[in-house]
Amino acid sequence: MTAVKASEAAQEIEKLLGLHPKGFDLSLDRITRLLGVLGNPQERLPPVIHIAGTNGKGSVTAFSRAILEASGLSVHVHTSPHLVNWHERYRLGVKGGRGQLVGDAVFADAVRRVAAANDGQKITVFEILTAVTFLLFSEHPADVAIIEVGLGGRFDATNVIARPAVSVIMPISLDHQAYLGDRVELIAAEKAGIMKRGCAVVIGHQEEEAAREVLVSTADRLGCPYTVYGQDFMAHEEFGRLIYQDEFSLSDLPLPRLTGRHQYANAAAAIRAVKAAGFDVSDHAIEQGLQSVEWPGRLQRLTLGKLAAIAPVGAEIWVDGGHNPGAGQVIAETMANFEERDPRPLFLIIGMINTKDPIGYFNAFKGLAEQVFTVPIRASDAGLDPVALADDAASAGFEAGAVSGVAEALAAISQMFENDPVAPRILIGGSLYLVGDVLADNGTPPK
Repeated sequence: MTAVKASEAAQEIEKLLGLHPKGFDLSLDRITRLLGVLGNPQERLPPVIHIAGTNGKGSVTAFSRAILEASGLSVHVHTSPHLVNWHERYRLGVKGGRGQLVGDAVFADAVRRVAAANDGQKITVFEILTAVTFLLFSEHPADVAIIEVGLGGRFDATNVIARPAVSVIMPISLDHQAYLGDRVELIAAEKAGIMKRGCAVVIGHQEEEAAREVLVSTADRLGCPYTVYGQDFMAHEEFGRLIYQDEFSLSDLPLPRLTGRHQYANAAAAIRAVKAAGFDVSDHAIEQGLQSVEWPGRLQRLTLGKLAAIAPVGAEIWVDGGHNPGAGQVIAETMANFEERDPRPLFLIIGMINTKDPIGYFNAFKGLAEQVFTVPIRASDAGLDPVALADDAASAGFEAGAVSGVAEALAAISQMFENDPVAPRILIGGSLYLVGDVLADNGTPPK
């Protein structure tokens, strides 16, 4: 049931990309009309965990899925964007087992039916693919559906769910300012748009007090029972274990499998969300979930593959799709923790799209990285010119240069360390599009 190259579904989506505008056009009118033609499948879903936020959405989605599946439940999951194959956006639940990426024939059929229902009306491809989510999830039984917001919240195409079991708002920082506003409180107000009157809300760790205040006041205004990280639930490391606490319990758990201390707060938000959604999960299921969780392209280590083979022998290679200053700070903190434990020179291989803040991202790595290689992004026509991106890195104080691609950057680093006994640490990132290119070229796509 895994995706294949040049799949039937991918061909159908390519047809749609030729007919409809790319990107986002934030409104609920078109998706509401289309879903009405389809018989409103969004009204026939299992309990929904709806997740928004600037950073951490994917991690809390992955943790929630792992915990629920460890409890024996079948879990549908919608995420976006994908890294390599469109199929990654749709995982269908399997009773008593791990969910599987949608099969190609089933996916292609759903895309065709949704496109036919739209009948050539003005719409974005993201809206069509969101309607595919609701159609697939309504036609395949499951115990729960986890649905990740695409962009913002209030006018995101996923925000047609009338009564979510819980709405989760993860950390908010500046991103997509052209769509969501140039102040964190404006962005928070857009994300808070997924809250529904009287429905449970979980507010994840917020660095920005202004964002936290907006989220809490919105939940209060809508009469939502809500819990806030750091106030009503929390997690921290103690003697190599994760201690989770909320108003009902104190749990001694293994550290999560996902790398980075920021994952402690993400894991805590997932535990709280699953409970707030009404699922009675045991500590044993939570332990299993924390240890089995997977989230490709987010501080994922590459040890084998075509690209990994080009790097210096013994090099530590990480890929991460974080692309805004907030994500850069979190990733840099993790690299600093690695440096304390195992000192190695750090090199960055970075590609970004033109809606991001490169200097803000690079600033997070001051004093950590020795050199930056900038690369083009094959999977997006919005990629920044590598020469301009190298200039941004230089403006942030780094030695930087543009190269033709990740393979050339790895080969250059390998040449530098030909006779060096200490192998480097290499971070490849700045864009999920770039990470998708890397995983495809490396021969290790998500499954």
